[in-house]
Amino acid sequence: MDAFELLKADHKKVAELFDLLETASGKRKLDVFKRIKSELEIHTHVEETILYPALEKPEETHDLTLEAYEEHNVVKTLLAELSGAKSATDEWQAKAKVLRENVEHHVKEEENELFDKADDALSDEEIESLGELMAAEKARKQGQAVPKKADTKDKTKKGPAKPGIISKIADFIGLGSSTSKKAAKKTPAKRKTAATKSPTKAGKKSRAAVSKRSSAKARSMRASGSKSSGAAKKQSGARTRNKSTRKRASRS
Repeated sequence: MDAFELLKADHKKVAELFDLLETASGKRKLDVFKRIKSELEIHTHVEETILYPALEKPEETHDLTLEAYEEHNVVKTLLAELSGAKSATDEWQAKAKVLRENVEHHVKEEENELFDKADDALSDEEIESLGELMAAEKARKQGQAVPKKADTKDKTKKGPAKPGIISKIADFIGLGSSTSKKAAKKTPAKRKTAATKSPTKAGKKSRAAVSKRSSAKARSMRASGSKSSGAAKKQSGARTRNKSTRKRASRS
């Protein structure tokens, strides 16, 4: 989204509201003024938080940007003074005309001078990025859904963008990528399963079972060996007695 086209659309909308303010009467005039005030407050906020910081550094737009800040302050003062009125008196209407004159002067300088020089100072991609940031911030301030970011990969006629200041602006107003990175850092790791959490326990149990089986086998073998030894002794004793019997028989 082109940043300058977005702001020009805002300028046109406010100009139409000022026309409506002049033809309205009574309470209707105050209602129209409230709409003008809302539009101007959002417009100046978007310019001061996103556009102007990006235009302060380039030499071509530095002085005009500082002047634009001061013109915004005059408009804010007039808006505050007009907001407290309960009826559109002659004095109130005179001050409303002064407000319109100041806004029109500011718009003329922006569209005829500041935007032209900013167009030379910024790349096409930077202008698109600023437009997307401003559109998102406007939607946020108005309580609307934030529009999706457009693809600007091919829009590099004036060379690659220098996103340093733009990234800082996006992070400052909460529309950058740092928020998602912080959220990712805070995401807890998945809990380990019982098997992976304490692998040594299973090993200990397994070794204990093997040890028990080995001990039982050893005892069985010892018992078997004892029986075999006893049987062998009995057989040996029997053979010895048989030999003695045969010897005595042969002597006689």
